[in-house]
Order: sequence, then structure tokens, then C-alpha cells
Amino acid sequence: MTLGPLFEASFIIQLHVMAALPALVLGPLVLWGRGGRLRHKVLGYGWVVSMLLLAASGLFIPSGGPALAGHFGPIHLLCLLTFIGIWQGVGHARQRRIAAHQKAMRQIWFWALGLAGLFTLLPGRIMHEVLVAGGGTYAAWLAIVVGVSGLVFLQRRRPRPFRMPHSAG
Repeated sequence: MTLGPLFEASFIIQLHVMAALPALVLGPLVLWGRGGRLRHKVLGYGWVVSMLLLAASGLFIPSGGPALAGHFGPIHLLCLLTFIGIWQGVGHARQRRIAAHQKAMRQIWFWALGLAGLFTLLPGRIMHEVLVAGGGTYAAWLAIVVGVSGLVFLQRRRPRPFRMPHSAG
């Protein structure tokens, strides 16, 4: 592992990575932890802010693949879906539709962080150089296979039912 390629990258890519780190850490804590508590709300707002920053910064990064319009490629559709999904997920929570809230937020995590994140490990990408430098192509494919397996496991896990905390009195 070497941080050199990341330090040499443009500011927008560095910002994108800095937004992804808290989103990756907070995501599982919020999405598969117990909801309805102050801790869940505080961490959840932190996750939402980092996801919005991640999606916004992603719009300014060229796709590096087939372009749909200008520098926008198919991967940029995940940025738009993230904005829509966050809007819907927060709306569901405010309307107390907890099952819909859980589903929306988990789908955002899966598609925007999980799937898109795995694409960053492909050879030739900056994060591939950062995380598996010297490990070669086999290390990248191994990381992708392990990552996809983990995502499938988390996506198939049944969510815990939401329970209101007991009030004293």
C-alpha cells in the first residue's frame, strides 16, 4: 500500500476519497446498527453529509470510460441516484416509514459505495495503485471478489425490526 498516487491526484479526487472514508466507516454502523436512538441519528447525519459530498465531488471526476455527455459516463448516474436516494431515504425517516427508510439507505450504500467502490480497485485506477500496489492484477481481482461477496451478504441480511426505545414513566 502506498499513498503516493493519492497525493499526486487532483484536489477533487482527494476530496472524493476524503468523503468516501467516513461514508465507508459510518455506513455499516448506521445501516446495520440499532436505529431510533440519538447515536443513530447523529452518525446517520454524518453518513448522509459524507455521501452527499461524495456524490457531488464525483460529478467533477471524468469517467475514464465511455462518455455519455462531456466527461460524464455511466458511473455518474450513481451520483444522481445517490442524491435521489438520500432525498427519499431522509423523507421516509421523517414520515416514520422506517422499513422504506432502511431499504433506501441500504441500497444507496450498496450501489454508491459498494459497487462503485469496487470499480476503483480495477487496474489502472488510482485506488488500485494505493491499495494493491505491487500486488498485481490477481490482488485486485481477489479484492473485488471478496468485496462483492461481502456486499451480497450484507444486502441479503434481513434488517432488524425498528423498536421505539422504552420511555421512563
